[in-house]
Amino acid sequence: MVSNAILGVVAAPMVQAHTIEGGVHQHHHGTTRRVALPYRAGVVPPRAGAFQVRRVTFPVLGAVGRATGASTAVRVLSGLGGVGKTQLAIDHAERLWGAGKIDLLVWITAASRDAVVSEYARVAADLTGLDEPDSEVGARRLLEWLARTRSNWLVVLDDVCRPGDIDGLWPPPNPTGKVLVTTRRQDAALRGHDRQVVEVGVFTPEEAGMYLRSALVDQPQLLDHVDDLAKDLGYLPLALAQAAAYMLDRDLTCSAYEARWAARRRLAALLPDNEALPDGHRVTVAATWALSIEQANHLEPAGLAEPLLQAAAQMDANGIPIDIFASAAVTRWLSHTTGRSVTTDDTRDALNCLRRLSLVTLDPAEPHRAVRVHALVQRATRDNMPEDLHRTVTRTVAEALLEVWPAIEGDSVLSQVLRANTEALHHAAGVHLWHDGGHQVLFRAGQSLGNGGLVVQARDWYLRLHDAAARHLGPRHRAVFNARHNYATWRGEAGDPIGALAQFRALLADQGHVLGTDDPDTLVTRHNIAALLAENGGLHDAVREFETLLTDQARLLGPDHPDTLGTRGNLASWRGEAGEPHRAVAALRGVLRAKVRILGPDHLDTLATRSSLARWRREAGDPQGAVADLEAVLAGRQRVLGPDHPSTLATRGTLARWRTTTGSTPGDAVVELEQLLSEHIRALGPDHPYTLTARHNLAVWRGTAGDIAGAVADLTTVLADDTRVLGVDHPDTLLTRANLAHWRGRAGDVAEAVADLEAVLSERNRVLGPQHPDTLITRSNLVLLRSRLS
Repeated sequence: MVSNAILGVVAAPMVQAHTIEGGVHQHHHGTTRRVALPYRAGVVPPRAGAFQVRRVTFPVLGAVGRATGASTAVRVLSGLGGVGKTQLAIDHAERLWGAGKIDLLVWITAASRDAVVSEYARVAADLTGLDEPDSEVGARRLLEWLARTRSNWLVVLDDVCRPGDIDGLWPPPNPTGKVLVTTRRQDAALRGHDRQVVEVGVFTPEEAGMYLRSALVDQPQLLDHVDDLAKDLGYLPLALAQAAAYMLDRDLTCSAYEARWAARRRLAALLPDNEALPDGHRVTVAATWALSIEQANHLEPAGLAEPLLQAAAQMDANGIPIDIFASAAVTRWLSHTTGRSVTTDDTRDALNCLRRLSLVTLDPAEPHRAVRVHALVQRATRDNMPEDLHRTVTRTVAEALLEVWPAIEGDSVLSQVLRANTEALHHAAGVHLWHDGGHQVLFRAGQSLGNGGLVVQARDWYLRLHDAAARHLGPRHRAVFNARHNYATWRGEAGDPIGALAQFRALLADQGHVLGTDDPDTLVTRHNIAALLAENGGLHDAVREFETLLTDQARLLGPDHPDTLGTRGNLASWRGEAGEPHRAVAALRGVLRAKVRILGPDHLDTLATRSSLARWRREAGDPQGAVADLEAVLAGRQRVLGPDHPSTLATRGTLARWRTTTGSTPGDAVVELEQLLSEHIRALGPDHPYTLTARHNLAVWRGTAGDIAGAVADLTTVLADDTRVLGVDHPDTLLTRANLAHWRGRAGDVAEAVADLEAVLSERNRVLGPQHPDTLITRSNLVLLRSRLS
């Protein structure tokens, strides 16, 4: 079921300020701190224990030293999966870093375009201190930084799966830069100006023999028939590494391993084709991994390593939270699979069994991305799973993700990782997440995007989810309707309320035909249509619709149902907007009593209702009571959400402004808002929409306190950042333009203010419609400005 929350609408003063109270969706993002060079971004895997310096290393990659010439030195290492391309890149990067020849080392596992874009954006945030909510914009910022810096850098794009994934993402020409790409592909698209494609083959016979002798040096009794084993393994570095680990764990000689290898290769024909890899390689590597998995599965705690690898194979190769494997969903599944009670300690020990066989890497220092699995291992593992097992594992992982997902997301890194793992699961699962309707984790990921302030990404996620749901379930399934509902919700949040209203109306018609007019989901859609009507100028029609809806909800759901209480609260607020603040106060007091009784005083819905009550007490002429109520809301949000949550910060900002009606001066508000802005930047980052709102409100109050020139200057910079981050048509951008015009008029430049406000009116007519409250306010303010000009 989608949320029944409604966007509140604030009163319409002559100068508008962002308000984030009373039912508005709360978006937030993580803190960003600018790092100093030298800096390593990303996790560079360790060199192999028996790493061999290969002939391909020099002179192809060049001697250690600074790049020369007018452009970036670009090397593309292309070849069969498992030939050691990554190890060559590791060695080259670590030698440059160890010699102090580079100031920035960026290592990215480029398994998909989204992975490259998101990591580029993260590195850009680290280098610039600007945390971009739009990952594509953040990625472009990194490319711009690389183009102009004088620092020496190396960017490694490891395991590029599709050349198109890095189209437009190649690091730019710069004489101080080096680029190293590893890929299994040899497409012409990888070749280009100043790019040197290097085809990496397997070990030479001499290199393979040296590798095995080095890997088994502590167990010389195992070194019989080394060269025969190397030949049987096709001199493939990855196969040799896995075989050596298996032999060491089982104390097997090379000849004994060779016999097992030969016997197991007969099963290669049972594996499905993998068009992403050349013939032969997949057979050899898959067989080697099968032997290693078997050994890991026999280590204590026996029987757990293989199913854990099957679970890991469904998630993000770039990092899986360790808590996933300790979840009740996973331990319950393992207990059922093994027929014995499995504990969280057992799952951690089993992960270490996989680590011993080099099937996973573990990084306890980074618990959100602690478990990493090579994408090729994941693919081979999935290919070996029968469909019924794949379905069971998929559902288990989905339940585990839901289990570890916090109800209140205060850690933006964890949220990002959980979304990435959900996306990987969706990609790997195929139809399995759509049995019995779409799994809730798919919708949870979309809500996480939206609630984190990534409203455009949330909109796009639900559009993709709708397409997948319609493909697997047909267009009339409830899950398809839920995806459509969420798409419409975030389309409105992304700045297209008119388009959102049209989507909701079409959805309501389909829900009425398929689900019935009394279905709870149909009622929620009616609720959101009424809210959008009110927000776009149809206030009186919306109030009538809310009244009808409330009657239906009370009859169908009961008077104490959360949806019914939500409609009661929103109806009260919209009556206040219609000019009845005292009636709104009386109704909200009743809703508040009911929510305290049913949900408790610290429930988030209860606190939101208390916040709305405070707002309308203020509008009804009781500023002292309003401030007292809002102080209670602030205390509750600090207890429940913490001091850095966007809702808590927003409440503090509102209090600072409201206190000017109970004894504080505008100058006092400016001091408080300055401090609050610093905390926004620390907690959310400088480019988060709420931080931009805090800057906007501070600028307005500077003007109110008498610093008109400061208000104009601040709003000018806010407008530039609003345009860059949110886009020219976003309602917040238009709001900043309107207030900038107001303060320019107050500064004496009335003619320019009139011209600016005329442009804003034209844009609001186009984007929001002629009856939207913001459009009407702009039209009224323009009349006043024109009268001053004449």
